[in-house]
Amino acid sequence: MSLLTRLFGEKKKTAEIAKNRLSLLIAHERAGGSPTVDFLPALQRELIEVISKYVAVNPDDIKVQLDKQDNFEVLEVNIVLPEQAR
Repeated sequence: MSLLTRLFGEKKKTAEIAKNRLSLLIAHERAGGSPTVDFLPALQRELIEVISKYVAVNPDDIKVQLDKQDNFEVLEVNIVLPEQAR
């Protein structure tokens, strides 16, 4: 372990963070919790932060919603990306 890693810690990879978040959502769902109240606002904020790093997007153009269809819950994320100049 290098000195810098000891001082500042290791930066987690994006895929690992996403995997951990998904695991939490699945565990919460299996426990019978109500995920709509808990995670949707935080998820929307985080999506806005991440997407804004790469694309200039209006926060109002990112919509997150959870719908129930039969025995399934469907997480829908709509992101309107701006057109790029050619």
